[in-house]
Amino acid sequence: MPRPLPPFDLDLLRTFVTVVEAGGFTRAAARLDLTQSTVSIHIRRLEDGLGQRVFVRDRRQLALSATGEILLPMARQMLDLADAARIRLLEPDIGGTVRLGTPEDFATLHLPDVLSRFARVHPQVALEVNCDFTANLLDGFAKGQYDLILCKREPQGPSGGINVWREPLVWVGPERLRLDDDQSIPLVLAPSPDIYRRRALAALEQSGRRWRVVYTSPSLAGVQAAVRAGLGFTVLAKETVAPGLVMVGPERGLPELADTEIALYRAPGTPSKAAALLAEHIVRSLEASEA
Repeated sequence: MPRPLPPFDLDLLRTFVTVVEAGGFTRAAARLDLTQSTVSIHIRRLEDGLGQRVFVRDRRQLALSATGEILLPMARQMLDLADAARIRLLEPDIGGTVRLGTPEDFATLHLPDVLSRFARVHPQVALEVNCDFTANLLDGFAKGQYDLILCKREPQGPSGGINVWREPLVWVGPERLRLDDDQSIPLVLAPSPDIYRRRALAALEQSGRRWRVVYTSPSLAGVQAAVRAGLGFTVLAKETVAPGLVMVGPERGLPELADTEIALYRAPGTPSKAAALLAEHIVRSLEASEA
């Protein structure tokens, strides 16, 4: 007799993906509003149906097995397709405009695919995306100019907004520029109130290094071009280090930098259905990217 097909029950797959993204059974249970025993039952049913383990368990950590590694991207695709079918068939009339504010570098690097997938599923929703500094985004958000904003902040756990991304920060410089120990550090920075600017200056002040701002640009491309031309050093998210730039650190007399967070804020009150769906989509997509 032919072997029965694996039980790709969507509830089991959703639990599996959530365990991976949450980093454990307990956090997955809280996110899914299930008991931990129910989460364990879902995973056991999935593994029994497959005849293979999806997790490798020990006392210290939970890791994907070889089968789990193969299944994870496929499970996400199946869940995305199921969500898209549900929305198109059961909620076809969702429309309106969602006003989203975001930092430029984060929008350029991480949001195009996220927003593109949302637009394909919700073709009647118009997205108005504005890129600006975090301080300006927060000010506009307080004035009711946005439905949702993504903003950079110092790590602070769940306090205010939803933490959706963690950004490692690095010092970046041109390959040829050298520094003497007693030389003031030339800096290429975005204008105030940029959080990377504040982080760079605070780290240098704390380490006792002298500095001078030699070039200011409000755009990521402008900062990268000035550093590439040899004008000075800057602070960037690690993933935005472009060709022609090198990451530098203590070996060049520059202090260590802590990570920053990207948090999602939703306007107070009852959000529109479109804004609520976009917020859910952003959180789920970015959590999946970091997992």
